[in-house]
Amino acid sequence: MKFVNPLFLFALFSLAIPIIIHLFNFRKFKRIYFTNVRLLKEVNLDTKARNKLKNLLILACRLLTVFFLVSAFAQPYIPQENAAIRTGDKAVSIFIDNSFSMDAIGKNGTLLDEAKKNAKEIAAAYKATDRFQLLTNDFEGRHQRLVNREEFLSLVDEVKSSPSVRTLSEITKRQQDALNTEPGIQPGNKQAFIISDFQKTITDPAKIKTDSSIVFKTLQLFAQSRNNIFVDSAWFSSPVRNLNSPEQLHIRIRSKSDQEMVNVPMRLYLNGEARTPSSFSIQPNGTIDTSIYFTIREPGLQQGLVEINDDQVTFDDRLYFSFNVLKAIPILSVNPSPDDARIHLPAGLDYPDSLFGKDSSFKFTESEEKKLDYSSFSGFRFIVLNNLPEISSGLATELKNFVNQGGSIFIFPGENINLASYNDLLSQVNAGMIQARDTMNTVVDRLSYDHPLYQGVFEKQSGNIDLPVVYDHYKIVTGSRTTGEPLMHLRNGDPFVVDWRSGKGSVYLCAVPTLDAWSNFPQHALFVPTLDQAAYFSEPQGNLFYTIGSDENIDIGDPGVAGENAFHLSNPKLSFDVIPVHTIIDGHTILDVHREVKDPGNYIVKLGPDNVGGISFNYDRKESDLSTNTSDELSESFATAGLKNFSALENDGKGITAALTEIDNGKRYWKICIWLSLLFLLGEILIIRFWKNSAITTKIKTTPITR
Repeated sequence: MKFVNPLFLFALFSLAIPIIIHLFNFRKFKRIYFTNVRLLKEVNLDTKARNKLKNLLILACRLLTVFFLVSAFAQPYIPQENAAIRTGDKAVSIFIDNSFSMDAIGKNGTLLDEAKKNAKEIAAAYKATDRFQLLTNDFEGRHQRLVNREEFLSLVDEVKSSPSVRTLSEITKRQQDALNTEPGIQPGNKQAFIISDFQKTITDPAKIKTDSSIVFKTLQLFAQSRNNIFVDSAWFSSPVRNLNSPEQLHIRIRSKSDQEMVNVPMRLYLNGEARTPSSFSIQPNGTIDTSIYFTIREPGLQQGLVEINDDQVTFDDRLYFSFNVLKAIPILSVNPSPDDARIHLPAGLDYPDSLFGKDSSFKFTESEEKKLDYSSFSGFRFIVLNNLPEISSGLATELKNFVNQGGSIFIFPGENINLASYNDLLSQVNAGMIQARDTMNTVVDRLSYDHPLYQGVFEKQSGNIDLPVVYDHYKIVTGSRTTGEPLMHLRNGDPFVVDWRSGKGSVYLCAVPTLDAWSNFPQHALFVPTLDQAAYFSEPQGNLFYTIGSDENIDIGDPGVAGENAFHLSNPKLSFDVIPVHTIIDGHTILDVHREVKDPGNYIVKLGPDNVGGISFNYDRKESDLSTNTSDELSESFATAGLKNFSALENDGKGITAALTEIDNGKRYWKICIWLSLLFLLGEILIIRFWKNSAITTKIKTTPITR
């Protein structure tokens, strides 16, 4: 037993007062005069024993009344085990999980409503002079400061569901930042509360870097049902989108339900038009990948929507996506100058021109090396180096920048090349290197069917396929520090065509020029799909969609010079229009929407009056997995991570306010003392009022009155 105000115990000396009164309250005889003895009546007196008992009970009641009254002012308490009683002002941070999973129904309405109610009860356990921080998944700037209790309660009433999702490590970091910047608060008086359903997808105790001076308490809420089916993601089987060709859109559906779902409707909308409907069936807690086929008839921006029916949780039943289809891919062929003595290019064998020049899917341009305009490179997606004898340092530098910005180059080395200049270019783009010429006749022996470039090109893999014959070739070394992937191998094991990922683009290198004296590859059937696919793959393929609440920067390529015009991100259906921050890096425009997008949908990027792109946003699918940690799992994860200052706040029926008061102040007994004091005071009154005297007959000394 301890006391909050032990100095009040000195008032117990006042117990001497009723004792003194009792000791000096002696019995005295009183002389009574009567006019006539006949008027004398019997005098009823208490017996000596009963009189003594009555006086002792009255004394005991008075002593106990004073004792418990003094104890009430001293405020006795019993501290909880391993808990220290803190005095002074406190700083309290309370996180309310307002993610979509908190819209689930609990015992008393939605979990979010329960969380808001609990936050108010927590605040009620502290003094009005204490400081409070409200934190939600939105991480709003106004929630980064500490306020008084009245303002805190007002902020709690404003909390609404949000698409933002935060992990425990992010939440605790924000709470620590706020509490540690509050002046005048002792370390032991900093407390943080986390009210959430604690989904497994956000619980990461191992990443929490906690401050031991802050006490963290978790309050877990539980929903009555955790079933959900949702559209997880979507992607194309090939990175290339072609006009008037069937496209296969893969869609991943996940189930977090204990029930099997059969023939669930699924619909695809493209540019606002409904396409062929589909359906799917999924096992309990399963995952399926299904597909929808469609054909693109017009070039330009394509914006789509995949939708399913799920009556339980609906925020993740739609997935928006956007992509572009170019009318013609711009291609540049860099040819050697005709007056170069090192060139022996037969007339009429300009294979790149024969392949791309007459295909409407490409916008083909040729230029001699000495007449190149390097500033025009940003207007091309694919560059062919066609039999150049040497690559100048200036061209190598520009090609490096071109690849880093997402362009692709296909290199056919010349007949008599300057190996050093070629290897300098390959080194700059993190590719391999070319070694000396090998004049041994051989053939292409193996084709990499699994390479993305050849996926969908062949109906079936065959070991008897006719492959190119090679008479001369340069030896290509892929290098141990590069990520080169051969498309074809020669019989002697040398790579024939190699693909390197470099920067945001690709570098392809062939071991032979486009000369019939070196190989029959330019006239072979594989020449067309190899270069065609490489050109198609050079088309920029940005993200199909972005996640609301993330910090992703959005690359919209090179939409042109902005000038005085500003970029706008708009969605007329949502009455949304903002001017995003934009920066230009290596010729690419990068947009930063600063979390201004709150609703999912397909958005348009405008530059002045012109539409220059489209972006799709979806809610974070972390909230779709409604599975949560049990209380034991949560406590065990904190213990495993060594977070000794984390504990669960138990609501055992007394209410959160009472539970917190007991934790911070121990079990207080001053109210009991007051009630006991009043009880003994009442006992004294009842004894005096209702304890009747017992009568005996006693001789009384009388004196007659004489006239």
